Amino acid sequence: MIEKSVADQLNWAARLLVREAETMLEPIGLNPAYVPVLLALSAGGARTPKSLAEAAAVEQPTMTATIQRMERDGLVSRKRNPDDGRSALIVLTPAGYDRIADTDRVLDALNELLLEQFTTAEREQFLDLLGRVVSVLEVQTGRAG
Repeated sequence: MIEKSVADQLNWAARLLVREAETMLEPIGLNPAYVPVLLALSAGGARTPKSLAEAAAVEQPTMTATIQRMERDGLVSRKRNPDDGRSALIVLTPAGYDRIADTDRVLDALNELLLEQFTTAEREQFLDLLGRVVSVLEVQTGRAG
């Protein structure tokens, strides 16, 4: 019998990862829910709330609430969608663009913390194996990340 299942280990790792991300993002005043939006918009351009929800793998009402908080915090704004008058496009504000560098630094530090105990070969192997687990789960659940 497996003492700790893969699912148990991954679940616990995910919970710890979220807590550490929150701790590392707190000094820069960034809500962890904002990170996928910042990353999706960082390449420039505008995105619909629906495409941001898909990019963040969250439901649209959740993304709508996140966008509203980010608007309140001055990180994003809405503009008219020229292709669909019923929807808006979300764009980063100058303050939002300023947060991208901070976000990148935090994510790089978090990544290094997670992988610092591994050799280069182990890092590559771990990322490959983890990617395979994610692929299985994406197929099984019908959700791609």
